[in-house]
Parts: sequence; structure tokens; C-alpha cells
Amino acid sequence: MRPAPIALWLLRVLALALVRPRAVGWASVRAPIYVSSWAVRVSQGNREVERLARKFGFVNLGPIFPDGQYFHLRHRGVVQQSLTPHWGHRLHLKKDPKVQWFQQQTLRRRVKRSVVVPTDPWFSKQWYMNSEAQPDLSVLQAWGQGLSGQGIVVSVLDDGIEKDHPDLWANYDPLASYDFNDYDPDPQPRYTPSDENRHGTRCAGEVAAMADNGFCGVGVAFNARIGGTQGPPAAPLGDREGRGAVFSLCTVPRVPPPLCPQVTTDLHHQCTDQHTGTSASAPLAAGMIALALEANPFLTWRDMQHLVVRASKPAHLQAEDWRTNGVGRQVSHHYGYGLLDAGLLVDTARTWLPTQPQRKCAVRVQNRPTPILPLIYIRKNVSACAGRHNSIRSLEHVQAQLTLSYSRRGDLEISLTSPMGTRSTLVAIRPLDVSTEGYNNWVFMSTHFWDENPQGVWTLGLENKGYYFNTGMLYRYTLLLYGTAEDMTARPTGPQVTSSACVQRDTEGLCQAVCDGPAYILGRLCLAYCPPRFFNHTRLVTARPGHTAALALRVCSSCHSSCYTCRGGSLKDCTSCPPSSTLDQQQGSCVGPTTPDSSPRLRAAACPQHRCPASAMVLGLLAMTLQGPVLCSMSMDLPP
Repeated sequence: MRPAPIALWLLRVLALALVRPRAVGWASVRAPIYVSSWAVRVSQGNREVERLARKFGFVNLGPIFPDGQYFHLRHRGVVQQSLTPHWGHRLHLKKDPKVQWFQQQTLRRRVKRSVVVPTDPWFSKQWYMNSEAQPDLSVLQAWGQGLSGQGIVVSVLDDGIEKDHPDLWANYDPLASYDFNDYDPDPQPRYTPSDENRHGTRCAGEVAAMADNGFCGVGVAFNARIGGTQGPPAAPLGDREGRGAVFSLCTVPRVPPPLCPQVTTDLHHQCTDQHTGTSASAPLAAGMIALALEANPFLTWRDMQHLVVRASKPAHLQAEDWRTNGVGRQVSHHYGYGLLDAGLLVDTARTWLPTQPQRKCAVRVQNRPTPILPLIYIRKNVSACAGRHNSIRSLEHVQAQLTLSYSRRGDLEISLTSPMGTRSTLVAIRPLDVSTEGYNNWVFMSTHFWDENPQGVWTLGLENKGYYFNTGMLYRYTLLLYGTAEDMTARPTGPQVTSSACVQRDTEGLCQAVCDGPAYILGRLCLAYCPPRFFNHTRLVTARPGHTAALALRVCSSCHSSCYTCRGGSLKDCTSCPPSSTLDQQQGSCVGPTTPDSSPRLRAAACPQHRCPASAMVLGLLAMTLQGPVLCSMSMDLPP
């Protein structure tokens, strides 16, 4: 059966990728080894490439992308491997007016893990990664552990990406791309005279620009696959087998123009060193999270939230509102928990034990009209649902759901103070917000109370900081607590989550023999324990065909889809449940209105004009903000 065109395309991309083989746990040396393959851009199409191949003795192996501009050429008269590029063919291609771009492909030697500085010409300008500025993001430390985003897919939700860009094409993933504006799989941006649709391409380069290709700079996760999505989708985008998609909105260097801008890819196959602001920050976080997911691919979206909190430090970030919360962490409304450290993030990811199922405790505080005085405090002693199935010991995020009227909405400051004394400003004053509508069932969120014990007195503060004669009325107030039953401040670190200690693998790469030490087999990995939605057991398998001796393999197998954790594969083997259901202790099953759906779904929240965050939304990365409260953004329905 003839493969589909898209399959042929992918095979060609993979063939080119194999010219530069990648392996987890190894890093490349700086001196490239040149091979007999070239990637060439000729916009006139296949006929012109055939002419070029005949003229200079190449073999045309076909297009790299369906658009028919990039082609894979091989020369039989060139040695398979060389320490120097073939200058004769380079000169021929450079002089031919029909050739717009070309690159002789390279093979990389492998050496044991070490910190290797990329050779890309603009890496010296990437001050936030190359250790010239201290403290930086510690990306070199993560690279030194052999991490590069291998096996992780990142999709940029923006205005499209230039998929044929010289620094992106080898990492481009068509399966992570879609244009929801035109309903086709092509994320190529719409070109205009002002190049206004450059944002997605710039973000993509920060995440996954290729390394050591002699062009531009390098992405944080330079071996990750990168896709582009245009338009906010309302359909499932990716579930990571129930572990949830992750979105980036966390704290990394926010660069105000024109100070120290960042290097990345740009439209028309160009580079830029003028990418600034929060738009430049979110993709860096996405790349670092991709490194953490490579270190531990079984992290859930909630695990990643916990890791980001722990791997962020105030560093040199200057703000007047740094405060120490109830568990001893410094937090700011400007910078959240601080500068994200890639080295610390991946180190913590390797030994992270799975987070228990998320619990939600709703507390109705106010349900009758109360006048809003110039300064009013609403206090409530909260048990955090103690003694019930949804009791919470350690907080994650907290929401205040409010309905109120106010004569000038922007003059009203709203704050929330936890029982442990942490005060978070939910809504600061906004002089240009002159609305008289107030807030009708609005939900305000804060992450400043992360890991605190929620039991005790919570205080909602409403303060007029504007026109003296402002008036208003508080009608309803519900406090929504999200967290876990575990004391997260006292949890131990676990053993290394993943290992390459499989003694033997079959032709598909699956483990067929015991792992070194007390490890469990799951797919291609040896794990210290089975992650949520899997259970451990022993399985007997024949050691070799034709032999009767059997091996006892410690393996991880799937729980029933209704379970979060389990002791077996049946409906009645559940030991804990997702938030949408509760555990029937006698039956061992999860009971709820519906069977939980493991697919994350994205929906666009209603946002008032000019209030939505401007940062890029990056699929594959963090469903929360650690920079403080958000009034509106994209939101996800995800399993734990």
C-alpha cells in the first residue's frame, strides 16, 4: 500500500533528522562532521531542483515540506563523513541565482554529558542563557544533564509560525499544528507589509530553534518538536494520556524595551534581537518546562505547577512588594515566586513524587446585601471541609467569587488574607476603569497561598481608594479552595523517576528484560514507581524464544479509566479518584455523575476589553499564573 503524502513528508523529515542523530543523555561536541546531504531552498519547485541536481551531480531525494520550496539533495561523489564542508559544492550552490538558501547537513559525535556551548552565531547575545548575566535561567546546567526537549511537543497558540524557517523546519511538527481561522493544517502566518503576524514565529524560536546549525541563536529546548496553532480552539488539543496539557504563564525575565532584548527567529527566514516584554518570557518558560518533562515524562499539569513554585527564586528581581508567605516562600505581585531556574526545575522533576488528586472546598461566606463602606473586612473561620472527602491540608490556588455593585469600579481595591497572614491583592485600583457595573459573579484567583494550611480565619478586604463619595453593595461572596490532603511542606523526595537501565529491548524499543535494581517497566522506561493511573505488579515472560525459562518482570499496567490511582485494572480496584468523583471505600470504585474525561479541553473565557493577558499561550505548557491574580485568560478543563 502506498504511504499517504503526509507520511512520505514525515519520513523525509525524519530522514534528515537522522543525519543529526539525537539521544537522551548525550551531548554533541562542537566540531561538526559533514555528510553528503544538503537541504536546499529553491522556490521555483521540483523542475528547477532537477535542473540543479543534473548540473552539479546531486541526486534529488524530494521535497522536505509540501510547499515544494525545500529539497533534500545528496551527492554520491562526496565522502560520507568529513571534518570540513565541501567547498566546491558550496561555491556552486552559492553562485546559482535560483538557490535562495542551502546547508550541508552534519553528523554529531557523541560524548558523555557535559556543558556544551552551542556554536550558533547569535548565542553570544542570548545573555539570559549563556551565563554572561548572573543569575540567568541555568539552562546550561540542564543541557549539561543531556536534556534538550527530546520527545516533547510544544505548540504555540498565536498568529502562526513560519514552518519553513531555517532554524525551525527540522523541529516542525505538523501534528501539533492547525489553523482554526481557515480550518486547515497549515500554520504559516499571513504576511503583511508591517509583518504584524510575526509573534508566533518569534515565540517558536525561543522554544525550539535548532542548535549548532550556524544560523541565528538556539532555543531552550532545541530538540523539542514545535507546532503552531492559529485561533483559540474549543476542541481537545492533547491529553498526554490523562496527565493534562500544560500552559506557560510563569515568571522568567520580562524585558522592557529597549533594554537587553532577546534573540529569536523572525519572519522571512530572518533573525531578530529585538524581541521584548512578556511576549519573550512565556516561551522561555515553555522551553524550560519541556526540559523538565523530558527529565520526567509522567509529570501531570499539577505536578508542574508545584515544581515551578519550588524552582523559582527572587534572585535580583527588584519590587517593593516582596513578602514572605505562610510557608516561608517569597512572593510578589510583580514577579510571582521569582526567576525560574531550569537546572533546579529539572533536578526537582527527577525526584518528584506524584501529587495526590486535587480537592475543591467551596465555602459560602456572604449571601445577603451588605453596604461597601470606605473600608470593610469580611471575615470567615474556615475548616477547609475537614472531616469530609474533600478536606484540604495544603493549598494550591484560591478563588474569591464575588457579586457586587460599585459606582466607580476602578476605585475599589479587593484583597484576600489567609489564616497564615499572607495578603494577596486580587484587584488593584485602575484609574481608567470608570464602569458602574461592578462585578457580576466574577472569579478572582491568587496563587500566593501555595502549600499553606487553609484552616482558620480568611479575610476579604474591600477598600475605596478613589472618589470619596463612591458607594456600593456586596451581594454574594464564595471562597473556593483548591489543594490536596497531603502536607506538601513535609513530603519527602522520591528516588529518580526515570532510568535508562533496561537490560534488553525488543525491535520496537520496549523492555523485554529486567531493569537494573528495583525498577518498574512502563513502555520504554524503567521507573522507581508507577505513576498515577498505573499500578505495579509482576508478570512472567519467556526469556528467549524456544526456552521454557521465564523472567519475572516488574511492570506498570493501566488502571481503569475511572480511577486516579489503583491496585488493579478493574473498575473496583480504585484507591483514589479524580476530582469529578468520589471513592466508594466498600466497592473500591469511583462514583460520580459521569465517567471522567481524560482529554483536556480549552475554552475562551469572556474578557472585558483590554483586560486579557498579552503573553503567548503555549500548548504543552502551564495552566496557571504565578505572577499574581488574573481577571481573565484562556482556561482549561483538565484531569488531575
